[in-house]
Amino acid sequence: MIDSFFLLLDGFATALTWSNLLYCFIGVMLGMIIGVLPGLGPVSGTALLIPITFGMEPVSAIIMLSGIFYGSMYGGTITSVLVNVPGEAASVITCIDGYEMTKNGRAGAALGVAAIGSFIGGIVAVVALTFFGPILADVALNFGPPEFFAIMLLGMLMIVALMGKSLVRGMIAAVLGLVFAMIGQDLVSGEYRFTFGSLELMEGIDFAVMAMGLFGISEILLNAEKPTQIGNVPKVKGLLPRKGEWSPTLKSAGRGTGIGMILGMIPGANSIIASTFSYMLEKKVAKDPSRFGKGAIEGVAGPETANNAHSGAALIPLFSLGLPSSPTMAVILGAFIMHGLTPGPALFTKNPDFVWGLIASMFIGNALLLILNLPLVGMWAKIAMIPYKLLYPIILMVILIGTYSLKGSLWDVGMMLVFGIIGYLMKKLDIPMSAMIVTFILGSQLESSMLQSLSISTEGFLIFLTRPISAVILIIAFIVFALSIFSGVKNKRGKLAADVEM
Repeated sequence: MIDSFFLLLDGFATALTWSNLLYCFIGVMLGMIIGVLPGLGPVSGTALLIPITFGMEPVSAIIMLSGIFYGSMYGGTITSVLVNVPGEAASVITCIDGYEMTKNGRAGAALGVAAIGSFIGGIVAVVALTFFGPILADVALNFGPPEFFAIMLLGMLMIVALMGKSLVRGMIAAVLGLVFAMIGQDLVSGEYRFTFGSLELMEGIDFAVMAMGLFGISEILLNAEKPTQIGNVPKVKGLLPRKGEWSPTLKSAGRGTGIGMILGMIPGANSIIASTFSYMLEKKVAKDPSRFGKGAIEGVAGPETANNAHSGAALIPLFSLGLPSSPTMAVILGAFIMHGLTPGPALFTKNPDFVWGLIASMFIGNALLLILNLPLVGMWAKIAMIPYKLLYPIILMVILIGTYSLKGSLWDVGMMLVFGIIGYLMKKLDIPMSAMIVTFILGSQLESSMLQSLSISTEGFLIFLTRPISAVILIIAFIVFALSIFSGVKNKRGKLAADVEM
């Protein structure tokens, strides 16, 4: 841990250069704007802005994208509290008591505790990444191809099981992601697969093209159907809790930090689950649960802290194991790969300047967000009032230009539009895109680990069961999958029984 402290100091030397400070500032500012605007959010925002990082140094690019990620988590709170419109999905829970506080004339206090809780959760999560990330990476250095195959399979199954309302829909998305990942050149034989004679498909599908289509174009199409316009924004004053509210607020923030940290390291347990679980816990431990839904300050502090603690903790499995635990982490993993970096155990040893510079920038970014959040809250809320008829043409233009700038190819623009329609249909059919994007990114690594395992095995597929670590991970994966099937069947029977009674 002492080594981590000194390495972090070296990281601050990297993060505090003028260029990286500027990129961190730009990232958190863009993230705040993205979070405030309903219909966007961290996944879409990060995916849309990947093209502007081309030509940048890897550390600067990921510092900016990470700033967009946790900045959007902050920004989504503002419209949730002021006008009852969540800027992103995880802020839905904040609407329950945050908007009630606004109606009671306490919008400033709601936003204040949300900002303080978010800062606490974000900082504690980054501290955990600082000290526990290298330890987990050291353990993972002892993993071989069978262990990595098992852990990636577990991650995929947990994403499929937890992200979405139906296991069948999750499996459909996962299979689609694997199929798209297989397009291009075979890793072993060198033969081309699923290219249908197309020269463009021989290179495979570009991750940025897929991400911008799935998350950008689909959001434009969905929000164009039923655009939500925000009315007048109330005045904000009194940004701090009352004297007697500090103790319950800090206790809620502590519990929210713990929940967010634990769930952040579990693949598939996204920030929505973290904030919802935190709200349920706060209501459970409250002396007077009837206050919740009527403007309870703990109902804002807990979920907001859990939300941001989850965001930081999700970086621990990404950095240490190369395993994304949420859709946004999958997008950031794709950005890592596009900039020539491979998250995983070797990242801490092969790219220490990058890792520690990025971690240090997160301390700086969270401090910047606290400074930007409170004094400028009225300005952020007014950004949400931009008419949709002006906003979405601008976003569409950014997507089209960004896609074309990747390779100067109209083929990429066409593919991006195709994925936009696919994403729109998937959302309409309630098929989780997160499962598809995760399996697409991890598909080639999963295949590579499996083939490497079989090449060193004298027992074929039994190698995955004869090695203790991979065997335990696969058993856990099987249990997760079995429980998902059981839960799905049980829910279906419950619905059928309810329909019969009606």
